[in-house]
Amino acid sequence: VRGGGREDPDPTVPTGDMYSQDGDADEPEWVKTEREQFVEFRDKNRDGKMDKEETKDWILPSDYDHAEAEARHLVYESDQDKDGKLTREEIVDKSDLFVGSQATDFGEALVRHDEF
Repeated sequence: VRGGGREDPDPTVPTGDMYSQDGDADEPEWVKTEREQFVEFRDKNRDGKMDKEETKDWILPSDYDHAEAEARHLVYESDQDKDGKLTREEIVDKSDLFVGSQATDFGEALVRHDEF
């Protein structure tokens, strides 16, 4: 029995309010994946729940470079000819992405460069 007095099909992995079997014998694939992720990566001390540090590591992993991920995202979404480089036209065509991105300081970096 987990919090709230509910029975959990696998007491080592909490499902909370995200999924209820409601008589279904088969779980959706996303539930299975989440259970595996929880057991293998998130519940580091194997106590069946995520403590403050485990939650922090999940939301803000220390080995994740947010700037690089955002830059890769901008190139992936904007590079129309998929050559790994952005032209002025490709940036202008996707200007909404760049203006809304932390990587460009929400568009401020574009104003400081004449080439844009």
